[in-house]
Amino acid sequence: MKCKVCEQPSNPLFSAKVLNEHQVQYYKCSHCKFIQTEEPYWLAASYSSAITQLDIGLIQRNMELSKITAVLINTFFNAKNNFIDFAGGYGMLVRMMRDFGYSFFRQDKYCENTFSQHFDVTDQKEIQFELLTAFEVFEHLENPLNDIDEMLDYSNNILFSTILQPHDQVNPSNWWYISPEIGQHIALYHQLTLENIAKQKGLYFYTNGKNLHLFTKRKINSFLFKLISNKKVANLIFNLTHKESNSLTQLDYNFLKNKIQS
Repeated sequence: MKCKVCEQPSNPLFSAKVLNEHQVQYYKCSHCKFIQTEEPYWLAASYSSAITQLDIGLIQRNMELSKITAVLINTFFNAKNNFIDFAGGYGMLVRMMRDFGYSFFRQDKYCENTFSQHFDVTDQKEIQFELLTAFEVFEHLENPLNDIDEMLDYSNNILFSTILQPHDQVNPSNWWYISPEIGQHIALYHQLTLENIAKQKGLYFYTNGKNLHLFTKRKINSFLFKLISNKKVANLIFNLTHKESNSLTQLDYNFLKNKIQS
């Protein structure tokens, strides 16, 4: 097995029963420490529902990440530009960010748009976006380098979340994030993995060292990124700086009402 990130040898790490049915081998790269499964033939079954029923943290996660994202945008990017949430699921983050006053659009090939209808990327002529967010997406990527190229077609700046391997000998009994029972986490990253990807793509890489990361063409203050990525710090800054008058909620309501009546 070759590593899908750096093409170096990837060695057997452990096996686990995926979807409580398939005995699957997981491999770890000897060079960049990327963990991948054998070819994921079970994915169609695992995505019978686009959002797994075990993802009970979806609402809380979006509440926390929306404020962190807002503060990061205000600090490092142009808040007046357009943004895109890649693999945005039900559209919850997009709705939250628009309520905060940011022109966000949703991209997702597989999941129904529930909360941000008519604000899909297909409804927007913009090709390049100021920032792309991809929260809890990277661990689902079957071919990470190809999928990251697709993201880069939208934006040179990718803010994403995925939990880094906490130690070298992870397995389903000591790291819940592997989640073999849902069968969707087929790519698990070490910091070295993400550094390797950034180097291949000619990007700067910033991380809080745990779960939030940035690929970007811009050189920014790494300490400031790590500081703002702390949810308590971001929440404090957001509460001090957020202006409800900037919200797009009323404008969006008027737009949708006119669209329904037309």
